[in-house]
Amino acid sequence: MFWLDRVYEQLGTSLKEKIASGNTLTVRDEKTSSGRVHVGSMRALALHAALSERLTEAGVPNIFKYEINDFDPMDGLPVYLDASVYTEHMGKPLLHVPSPDLSAENFAEYFANEYREAIHDAGFTPEFYRASELYLSGRMNGVIRTALEKAPLIRQIYKEISGAERADTWLPISIICEQCGKVGTTKATLFDGEKVTYACYPTAVKWAVGCGYKGEVSPFDGKAKLPWKVEWAAKWKVMGVDVEGGGKDHYSKGGARDVARRISEEVFEYPEPFGVPNEFFLVGGKKMSSSKGAGSSAREIVDLLPPQIFRLALFGKDMNQQINFDPAGDTIPVLFDTYDTLAEKYWSGIVDDDSRLFEYIHTPVERVALKSRKRFLPRFSQVAFLVQMPHLDLESEMLRLKGGAITPLDREELELRAKYAKIWLEKSASDEFKFSLSMDSVPESAKNLSLEQKSTLVELLTFIESHEKLDGLALHTEIHEIRKRHAIEPKAFFGAIYQAFLGKDHGPKVGWFLSVLDREFVISRLKEVS
Repeated sequence: MFWLDRVYEQLGTSLKEKIASGNTLTVRDEKTSSGRVHVGSMRALALHAALSERLTEAGVPNIFKYEINDFDPMDGLPVYLDASVYTEHMGKPLLHVPSPDLSAENFAEYFANEYREAIHDAGFTPEFYRASELYLSGRMNGVIRTALEKAPLIRQIYKEISGAERADTWLPISIICEQCGKVGTTKATLFDGEKVTYACYPTAVKWAVGCGYKGEVSPFDGKAKLPWKVEWAAKWKVMGVDVEGGGKDHYSKGGARDVARRISEEVFEYPEPFGVPNEFFLVGGKKMSSSKGAGSSAREIVDLLPPQIFRLALFGKDMNQQINFDPAGDTIPVLFDTYDTLAEKYWSGIVDDDSRLFEYIHTPVERVALKSRKRFLPRFSQVAFLVQMPHLDLESEMLRLKGGAITPLDREELELRAKYAKIWLEKSASDEFKFSLSMDSVPESAKNLSLEQKSTLVELLTFIESHEKLDGLALHTEIHEIRKRHAIEPKAFFGAIYQAFLGKDHGPKVGWFLSVLDREFVISRLKEVS
């Protein structure tokens, strides 16, 4: 069963009564806008978006709300920002930190704008809102009061679930200091029903310096914020959340989800939403951080791929399997190959998990006409090679590959793949995938071939001289036969061919590669090296 259908069945069982009532379900996720948002955050967003789309497919009314959290304190300084400018703002709510330029009202909005665009370009359409809107509008006032009045219970839950001891005076609230404007450096000690007594400490945290002010103030209407585990549960109630998961780290025993569930049920008297954990999205094997500026941003990765291929990267593995995306390696060519395999099955009428996946890597609007979009899909790795060969005409080579007339849809696909091949080669592909045909002279590395390599090249030369037309499949077959007859290692034989023309020991599929070159040039070069 396609993983999304499996999760939907679990959701349907968990929320059976509410679905039967016909009430609109609320799906929610959020991201703190503390810097350029790394692509790893897109996995949780994609999971929630997919569940929303699946609910809609089943006729279940729902809304997917996505929060840009602009009310958390600035607790990390991304490496691409000027420390001399931003150090003084550490500890302030993100919406009170200045924007890096005049294009946005504040720091959070500046980075949220880029992230929202990346989300939209990837084909996801959540309804966005800001955390500050909940606090400043007073919608959080009720849960803030409840949390303060039930502070002893919250302290008990922390202790029972995670073993975290809180002093008897600890209150689940962070006041925005009236003097310095920082929220990450304050500690509250008393709530009299209307106001909170607090102090702003110079050494409360390592990443910000408080001013030492002491005072009392109302915690309502945006003057304070809840600590995040309490806040998570509070937002479930305030937003009426029915579906919200999270990263697997939050679901560890004694972790954030366990704490938030108990607080939601016992403090706010609201049932825990349906949710499932998702594995991490790694880039080059590494986890990323927005606040530290580490890793590839969502914008950067979305720009590397067409939306369907990026969605395939997100949906192609079960949500409990880790994704390791290496933009410099073969991840992108392999994703295109996978897309082509899925498409072939889908357009041939096969109905299985792969066809379901193929549907969901396209947007709901695209799915309507998906069956009528059948077209020839040139292999991405071949297109990536062809765009590096200025002497070759891309459309002519596609005509050869297809073996028939090119339709408007074929041409559209070719142009799309050529565009993204150039982007990939320019921005992220390693040198392994970059080729330059040595037209004028034999590459230095091809001048030291072994006698064994040269003898196989002589036989290949004889075959090519005896055939007027170079057919990729025929060449591929003959090359393998030559290798078998000479009992030469594939790497040694193929490497000799690539060295002769590219100066590298690797390249595209060898038969096809030789077939796209000028026959007389191939003959001349093989004579030179053998």
